[in-house]
Amino acid sequence: MTGEQIFVSHAPADLELVQELFSTVKNFPFGVHIALEEVESGRSRKRLEGRLANSDLVVAVLTTQSAESKWINQEIGYALAKGIPVLPLYESDDLRGGFVADSEGVTLDRENLSFTVFNLLCRLRAELAPLGALSVPNWYIRFPCTLADCGHPVTLELEEGQTKLWKRHTHGQLLDVNCEVCESTYYFDPATIGFVRREGGL
Repeated sequence: MTGEQIFVSHAPADLELVQELFSTVKNFPFGVHIALEEVESGRSRKRLEGRLANSDLVVAVLTTQSAESKWINQEIGYALAKGIPVLPLYESDDLRGGFVADSEGVTLDRENLSFTVFNLLCRLRAELAPLGALSVPNWYIRFPCTLADCGHPVTLELEEGQTKLWKRHTHGQLLDVNCEVCESTYYFDPATIGFVRREGGL
């Protein structure tokens, strides 16, 4: 699981929500291209089409804001025509129509975004690393140690399946990893893989 590309199709009004949902997903070693970020950064629609064409998966964020978006409908149609799987992330069932009406997706719960991110990670693990029911795809995040004058690469490996990660979350058991150089310990939420805190260090 390295180098895969995810394209996130969404309505302009949902940009802030999408950025929040994908903030920790962006820490994994695959590319996440959020449509409006690409356009706002000065890239042309033509380049955006290239990002879409080279994606391994398209996540379509379907909300009341996006229901009538011509761009989302076009991006879904383009992806399906190119044989790229589309994962709907939807606020309600009635928003999941057309070609994605029967696609297994993720329910978007604005009141519990941690649970939404957890379910999104479940689907991404299934879509990007389909190794069978008993296999656990080895996912990881890598980051530089933030202790002053260290900067050594630290890798948090996710060897547990999503069910075990959710149990850890509900029991308040954080994931942790140590920097091999300065011995700082980093703690993460098992549900979202969001950073919680750093402790120690030489």
